[in-house]
Amino acid sequence: MGTLAHIGRYFILLKATFTRPERFKIYLNRTLEEMDLLGIKSLGIVALLSFFMGAVITIQTKTNIDSPLIQAWVVGFATRQSTILEFSPTIIALILAGKVGSNIAAEIGSMRVNEQIDALDIMGVNSAGYLILPKVIATVLINPFLVIVSMFLSIFGGYLVGMATGIVSSVDYLQGIQSGFIPYHVVYALIKTVVFAFVIATVSAYQGYYTKGGTREVGISSTKAVVYSDVVILIANYALTQMLLI
Repeated sequence: MGTLAHIGRYFILLKATFTRPERFKIYLNRTLEEMDLLGIKSLGIVALLSFFMGAVITIQTKTNIDSPLIQAWVVGFATRQSTILEFSPTIIALILAGKVGSNIAAEIGSMRVNEQIDALDIMGVNSAGYLILPKVIATVLINPFLVIVSMFLSIFGGYLVGMATGIVSSVDYLQGIQSGFIPYHVVYALIKTVVFAFVIATVSAYQGYYTKGGTREVGISSTKAVVYSDVVILIANYALTQMLLI
């Protein structure tokens, strides 16, 4: 199947997914479950990556500033800007594509090869909406909170490492993270996060929903879900940056 055919089938699946739910209470309960599974249970890896990401940015920024004309507070400024504009929204999205995306594709793909999706269709249930819509809503709602936590821990990680190693003083670092702060940058990062969350959930669900074969094909679908989600995220990142920042 060609690329255009896949794109067309993807949008057809989206149309079926966003059809009016049969029973809102069931969808609400499933959405809350998915928020826990896809969001809250990802908090640990997000926190760990964010803390050390901020620490590494701080150390690398300081070691690459050799000119005495550059003030020490630039380290905090660079850590804040790198974290908010790019690292937290984009890198965390790529990580979640690997964790959450593969999970979604494997779950739905297993249901497809076990004919559970066919059973739902026979019973008159909108299988696309029932299986995919709660995952989409859950990721779109919970991922911005994960990114906000990531921003805080990344900047805090840089602060702690700066203090522990003595490469930058607390006064200089705090001055840097406050200097020239533009609130719109946080809004920009959260807009990207919502778009990336939608991409992860829908692209991964698409790969799982149209899985054919057996368990081997489920694994292949999971891999494709991660790869294609990452590619779309990177393209969307460029497009959103062009539209929202320039």
